[in-house]
Formats: sequence, C-alpha cells, structure tokens
Amino acid sequence: MSTPLVVIRGAGSALVLAQDEGGALPHVLHWGTDLPDAVLGDLTHLTGAPVPHNQPDAAWQVSVLPSSGQGWLGTPGLEAHRAGGRTAPRWVATLEGGDHDATVRATASDVGLEVVVRYRLGEHGVLTVETELTNTAADGEPVDVGALRAVLPLPTRADEVLDLTGRWCRERAPQRRPLTDGTWVRTSRRGRTGHDATLLMAVGTTGFGFRSGEVWATHVAWSGNHEHLVERLPEGAGAHAAVLGGGEALAPGEVRLAPGETYRAPRVVFVHSAEGLDGITRSLVRHQRAQSGYRTTARPLVLNTWEAVYFQTDLDQLRRLADTAAAIGVERFVLDDGWFGSRRDDHRGLGDWVVSREVWPEGLAPIVDHVKGLGMEFGLWFEPEMVNLDSDLVRANPHWVLGPVAGAPLPSRHQHVLDLANPDA
Repeated sequence: MSTPLVVIRGAGSALVLAQDEGGALPHVLHWGTDLPDAVLGDLTHLTGAPVPHNQPDAAWQVSVLPSSGQGWLGTPGLEAHRAGGRTAPRWVATLEGGDHDATVRATASDVGLEVVVRYRLGEHGVLTVETELTNTAADGEPVDVGALRAVLPLPTRADEVLDLTGRWCRERAPQRRPLTDGTWVRTSRRGRTGHDATLLMAVGTTGFGFRSGEVWATHVAWSGNHEHLVERLPEGAGAHAAVLGGGEALAPGEVRLAPGETYRAPRVVFVHSAEGLDGITRSLVRHQRAQSGYRTTARPLVLNTWEAVYFQTDLDQLRRLADTAAAIGVERFVLDDGWFGSRRDDHRGLGDWVVSREVWPEGLAPIVDHVKGLGMEFGLWFEPEMVNLDSDLVRANPHWVLGPVAGAPLPSRHQHVLDLANPDA
C-alpha cells in the first residue's frame, strides 16, 4: 500500500511529508527543488536506501521531531524528561494541510505531552518551522526541557558547509569545511546575536558560490542563545546524507513546564536555492520585505558622531561636522555617546538619560536647530538596556541590575544589563 504524501510548494521549492500507518510521527521525504507529481508518486524514488548492516531493520526516516524512540541515533529534536523518566516519547500523531495550503501541521501526543510542529512555505520559497511542547498532565512533576529543535534532511550531493564567525571589527568572516561524519554545531551563549553569529548555516554542492551551486541553508530567528547544526551519521540519514537545523540553546533548568504550560521554540527558517548564495539572499530579502510593518520608505544616509569626536563634545566642532555632512548629502545627523549625565568616559553615567548641563548649558537645542536648519534629521543615541554601576540610576536602584542572586556578574565594557523585565526599571 502506498504511503500518502503531504506536499507544500513555493517559489520552486517543495517540502514533502509522509505518515505511515498507525499514526506514527510524520517524516520528511524531501526538502529542496520542487519535484513533478509523477516523481512524488514514486515513494521508492525517495526512500529506497538499503538498510546498512547491524542497524535497525527499517531504514531511518527523519521525522518532524527525530528521537531515539524512533531509532534515531543523531541529535534529537526533543530533549525532555519528567523527573528523570520518559526521555523518548512514543508519539501518536496526525498530519493536516498541504497541497493547495501553504501550511502543514503535525500534532503528536504521548502520556502527558503534546507537540505541535507547523511548516509554512511562503511565496518566496522561505520555509518557517514553528514547534511547541505542552505538558498536558493534570498534575505531577514538571517537564524539564533541554532542547526543542527543528531539523530537515539533506541529499547526498550536499557535501560542503559554509558558516560565519568573527569578532569585534571582524564580523561575518566566512569559514568552509567539507561535510564529514559527525556534528558541526555553532552555539551562541552570549545572550544576544554576537559578532561571531553564523546568521546562516549553509550546506551546498561542492564549490558552491554566490551565483553557482545548489544550497540549503537555515537560520534560527532568535536573538538570544541559539544553535545551528549540520550532522552526518556514518550510515547516513535514511535515504538522505545528513540533517540541518537548530533551535534555542537552553540553559539547565531554564524551561520547566508545569501542568498545562507550553514552551514555544523560536522559529527556524530554511531556504533552498538552485542558484547559489544569491538565490538564498534573494528569497530571504523578499520574504523579509513582505512582512507586515516592514519599512517601505528609503533609509536615510546617516552620519554618527562617535568616531569623529568620541567624548570630546564641543558645539562649534559639531556644527562644523554637521555643515560637512549636509554638504556631502547626509540626511540624518546622530549625536552619539556623552550627551547625558556624568558620561565623560565609558566608566560612568550610563543609564542616566538626562541632558548634561555641564556639556550642554543651553540644552540640545543649539545643535538640534543647526542640524535641522541644514535640512537634515536629528538623531540621538542611547542604550536603554545597559548601565554603569557608577550611575545615579544604579545608586538609587541597585536591585535593578540583572544578575545572579550571588551578586553582579563580570562587567563587559564596564557595563551591566538593566533588568527590563522589571516594570519599575
């Protein structure tokens, strides 16, 4: 009996899911270039890999949430337990959507757990995956969640990995490597998108470039701790060579689900291109511009004063700088650090967002009026989430500094984070 397929398509790409009898967790047969219906109908074309020696009797299929409960020996899609037990759920699932609908929804349940995985393939070929886990138990121990990842399979012709690294003033440095056995993981635990953020993890055919080669890429749409990974097992991944994906990088104990609570993982974005990296970029840019609320007006040409003057704020010098900026076509003039409080260097005053009368005895009006008189917009820099311990704000409210109970963490750039989750802060 043939296995029914669920297909979603967009901009020359396709995602194909299948579900075997008995309500097993659906698995991914294909992600990449759209295929004719005649090919999709031949399931053996997609799943005909032989079973290696000394392996489970059925070839692996990369499910929508692969785990050891299905015999998967790679990085699991879900890492969770309840008081140390039931780490490999045996899901019973349903699959809805597809074909003329751009969205597919897989819902699976086990004792005290429910997971929902949603796939949406947009008109620009960008596939977004949203995953959520709910503790459906009426009472009892919480569910501790270690990871909730989205992964998709890669074909055997994908054999080269490109990601980005970097440091301050050397961001977005590319690094390439062959796709070999094992797991290549890029994890960011900086609490934000750092200088070394990979942004995209791309896997492609040998020598793929900006305008050549076939490329599969992923991005975790989350500015907190996150991970991207590509993994190839020696036996492959069923009919495929490897898997690609990622998710939020959770700290131990960060997510504990009481009965009835739900954890919604950050979206993971996948893009395929038959036209190299430029095709990936084109799809992502078009997808981003299509989002509700995306800016449609032209972005102004900006001059920021920081590297010109640093903390040496002088009204006459800034007026001359504004004159030069207007003469060369600058449209927005931004006054940077040092205009507020006691901020004469980077050790103090951050967080005291009050115009310094020491530096600006007449307030900011003289420079604002001059800039606007030249036909430019005036912009003002501030960094509301950061503070110096040497500031009026922290002296008045030391408990507003974000950090462990044991005390303030190590500073960075002489700064600490203001706890913006505190309504008073």
